Amino acid sequence: MSVPPQFVSPPIPWRLSLRTIWRLVGVLTVAAGAGLSYLFVASNRRTIAGRAAWLQRTCQHVLRRLRVEVKSVGSLPAGVMLTPNHVSYLDILVLNALTPTVFVSKAEVKGWPLFGWFAQKAGTLFLRREVRADLVRVGAQLEPVVASGVNLAVFLEGTSSDGRGVRPFKPGMLAPAVAAGWPVAPATLHYAVPTGRDAAVAVAWWGTMPLLPHLLTLTGLPWIKATVEWGKTRSAGGDRKALAAALQSEVAAGLARAYERG
Repeated sequence: MSVPPQFVSPPIPWRLSLRTIWRLVGVLTVAAGAGLSYLFVASNRRTIAGRAAWLQRTCQHVLRRLRVEVKSVGSLPAGVMLTPNHVSYLDILVLNALTPTVFVSKAEVKGWPLFGWFAQKAGTLFLRREVRADLVRVGAQLEPVVASGVNLAVFLEGTSSDGRGVRPFKPGMLAPAVAAGWPVAPATLHYAVPTGRDAAVAVAWWGTMPLLPHLLTLTGLPWIKATVEWGKTRSAGGDRKALAAALQSEVAAGLARAYERG
């Protein structure tokens, strides 16, 4: 089966530099420390909030190692379903660094080296996108997260993009929120990199991009500036298709403002 043109990404220009090696060593050091902390400190694994707080601390340390500066715009929500745009695997670290969050992720992430282990231990809910009935199974697991006061993040685009726009939001995962009237809030992620680099290739991970070359490119960047703009929290209700369209529109407007800010 051929890949649709909108999902065919450009080649990734990468090289293995001393900066890349040093940062990868730093990330592995943080991961080792966080892994030991999870295994030997019971409070880091006993509750949803404890696991989310453990992952938040880990993400903050990793982002410092990678020279990722994170800026928050607007009021930081708590205990809501977040509906951010999806640009990269870096999104998870950035959102978690700002607020303890549990994610709904594609099932393939569970098998990723290291990243998959952390995702599992942090309580990530894995969705088999090719199995339609899996929406019901995962949907039933969302309520305890919301009840814990920890944010729940769902990437309604269904896949990542180059970060220049927002794909249509799929309404399926909003069904539990609409049924229960949970609070929901849009969130817009935007990345900036040094002049001469392209965030759509060096940070955004999408389409046909292989993971390892992309990771080496990302860790080799001198710095990354990540901005998260939090939208207004509202109670989910009414038609979930209309809600999905409204949330997508707000995220797209936030992305336009991010490009205006530069």
